[in-house]
Amino acid sequence: MQNVPVSPRVTAAGSESPLLNKDGQTGSMVSVVIPMYDEAESVDALCEQLSEALTTAPWRWEIVFVNDGSSDETVAKLTDQVQRFPENFRLVDLQRNFGQTAALMAGIDHARGDIIVPMDGDLQNDPQDIVRLVAKIGEGFDVVSGWRRNRQDASFRRVLPSRIANKLISVISGVHLHDYGCSLKAYRRDVLSGFRLYGEMHRFVPIFARWQGAKITEMVVNHHPRRFGTSKYGLERIFKVLLDLLLVKFLTQYDTKPIYVFGGVGALFFALSGLATIYAVWLKLFSKVSFIQTPLPLMAMFGAMTGIMCILLGLLAEVLVRIYFESQGKTQYAVRSVIGQSGEAPDGKRTA
Repeated sequence: MQNVPVSPRVTAAGSESPLLNKDGQTGSMVSVVIPMYDEAESVDALCEQLSEALTTAPWRWEIVFVNDGSSDETVAKLTDQVQRFPENFRLVDLQRNFGQTAALMAGIDHARGDIIVPMDGDLQNDPQDIVRLVAKIGEGFDVVSGWRRNRQDASFRRVLPSRIANKLISVISGVHLHDYGCSLKAYRRDVLSGFRLYGEMHRFVPIFARWQGAKITEMVVNHHPRRFGTSKYGLERIFKVLLDLLLVKFLTQYDTKPIYVFGGVGALFFALSGLATIYAVWLKLFSKVSFIQTPLPLMAMFGAMTGIMCILLGLLAEVLVRIYFESQGKTQYAVRSVIGQSGEAPDGKRTA
């Protein structure tokens, strides 16, 4: 296991590396969100490690456990721990298994902290890294992403596909991180506002945050071998990740201008239709090949029809985008702050 240098401990008095919120005020609260699914054997050790790591922290903290429909004794053990530490531990018990992304979203919704730190509950993440991640946030970053440089997983089944996926995600998204799959991250709460997580999209939160203008960095974190049970993920998740990546790409770059996507695809089909038409005519004039002897006329017709449908879908998507923003009073921009004398906005609302 690689030894990771520890950042200076943050202090409530503001010395060395104070934890600051957006207004420059100290004393923020940190919420650690931990989805749990059939992790009964890990609960006691996890809670002990969390208490040991955070008891001396200079900021207020809470642990939000989310039971994601466990079928073992996870709920009973978590309930006992919450009763032991009612000041800092809370449990959100979902009605059934909704998946890690939904469980994480539930934890974020119920968290009260200014800084959110998700992590796994299988003892592979190190609670001691929480303080280091929060200290990094105090240096002025909005997102600090954990990097399991020395992963303690099966190389072929977990590590190799993960590395390939991380490279692909970085290239397509433009947000270059070594380890998107690491659950241990730290976020300022305001960068998590404005979007909801669906499917398997929890690993793409840094991309959404960058889309909102967040300042992102990466930090090496410890990773321990799995002590109990087996991993809930396998090679089958790669296909889901790729589909979610396409969705993220669309949502982060074309959510307010879908006509560019549908129109581009439509133009491609129109081009294919035109090429098929030209080639069919060329064969007819110079090679005496009848139209009915080749599939080119059908290709030209279906290409043109598909192009028209894509354009129409793009126009329909543009109308839906406007309905979405205008019916809910949403804007297609996000304001970090307004500096200057306060006054009345055109709609009568104060600008500062």
